Amino acid sequence: QVQLVESGGGLVQLGGSLRLSCVTSRSVFRLYTMGWYRQAPGKERELVADMTNDGRATYGVSMRGRFSISRDDAKTTVYLQMNNLRPEDTAVYFCNAFYSDVVSGTEEYWGQGTQVTVSS
Repeated sequence: QVQLVESGGGLVQLGGSLRLSCVTSRSVFRLYTMGWYRQAPGKERELVADMTNDGRATYGVSMRGRFSISRDDAKTTVYLQMNNLRPEDTAVYFCNAFYSDVVSGTEEYWGQGTQVTVSS
């Protein structure tokens, strides 16, 4: 059973920063694209950022310049550094692991989510 264990959420004031962490097994980490999604109340889940196993990053439009994703191979952990947080960033943030190839098909896993609340 693949596990994605998140940490780092919490309450922060407008303009503050948080860093989220997600750790998983080495067998997943070395192959999968690791990323973060978020879901606010009444809204659909959206991509925040992801990074392939060879280091290519993709960001959601409203996160560029404020959020940064990184991977630590030794710790099999993906991080999301969030700066200049706004109330509209308030959401549950989910860690995601995604893998797809023509032989194995697609595999995707989710963490349990961590709440981020930005107060004004």
